[in-house]
Amino acid sequence: MTTATTGRSADSAGRADRKARAGSGAGSGAARKPATMAQALNRAMRDAMAEDPSVHVLGEDVGTLGGVFRVTDGLTAEFGEDRCTDTPLAEAGILGTAVGMAMYGLRPVVEMQFDAFAYPAFEQLLSHVAKMRNRTRGALPLPITIRVPYGGGIGGVEHHSDSSEAYYMATPGLHVVTPATVADAYGMLRAAIASDDPVVFLEPKRLYWSKADWSPEDPETVEPVGRARVRRTGTSATLITYGPSVPVCLEAAEAAREEGWELEVVDLRSLVPFDDETVCASVRRTGRAVVVHESSGFGGPGGEIAARITERCFHHLEAPVLRVAGFDIPYPPPMLERHHLPGVDRVLDAVARLQWESEWTERPEAFGGADTPERGGR
Repeated sequence: MTTATTGRSADSAGRADRKARAGSGAGSGAARKPATMAQALNRAMRDAMAEDPSVHVLGEDVGTLGGVFRVTDGLTAEFGEDRCTDTPLAEAGILGTAVGMAMYGLRPVVEMQFDAFAYPAFEQLLSHVAKMRNRTRGALPLPITIRVPYGGGIGGVEHHSDSSEAYYMATPGLHVVTPATVADAYGMLRAAIASDDPVVFLEPKRLYWSKADWSPEDPETVEPVGRARVRRTGTSATLITYGPSVPVCLEAAEAAREEGWELEVVDLRSLVPFDDETVCASVRRTGRAVVVHESSGFGGPGGEIAARITERCFHHLEAPVLRVAGFDIPYPPPMLERHHLPGVDRVLDAVARLQWESEWTERPEAFGGADTPERGGR
């Protein structure tokens, strides 16, 4: 593997230029056409590699095969085996190699083939990737992007469908992000690769083939890492979610209109750093919140999110913050995963438990009068 002459030797102006370009459109007005999330991720890596010789992709089957999900398809043919490299099946060795590459000025983009395959690399992640910048008092950043296909919904067997975001969130020193749209897939991956901090980039497997009108020649500008986005406005309650659960919450919000609820949907996008401002502004408007994610409920991300909301919005809350999550079990066999994953019915059941009766009793006029409790529950 060759060593690029850019990276650590690049001046600060060049690095700032990379960050300014990451995730921004070229302004060419190119026509948009249907594209998948997988295609957007592929284009993000291709553009980053074309612009910066220090960007290298490595992982199991990322080269000749183009990745299990074909997200790295064509990169070896275009940039050569030195820039997009097939590795042995040894996750600790893959990430350990990336640490050395980053220390010598490269920007490695690592693919962990499936979520639970990444666990053997956890020692490298905790001991070196997350701590190196702090250990060296800022002198040695590790600009590593760790791509992790995660979550269920594809009928995967054991070790192929974990939602392991809580482990990464609990590790100081890492940025943890997850896109839910085609535009975010491109823009957020470009920003992750350009970052001087290590980024765990969680890719929802069941959204790889989701489509949206998008132009690779003129990609739309997206919010930076660390900012959430309101995907749907509402007044009754806030659904707080991310990654694979975003489409579920949007579907639930649409179905909730039949019950008289107008639900707001907040896509977190970034789990670390966390956007307290956007989340709390939404909850203060609606007075109620439900956190939705595939990860297990006990010790999962929803507990931290609910605590942050309660600490910051307590006097605005009309009901306790509720959670809809995966069950506290090892991931079930493919035929049973539909029962494990949060669905529309489970989300609506949680919304129905948000103490609507007390508000209707206190303010019947807001719901059409004493005889018509429009939002009295399901």
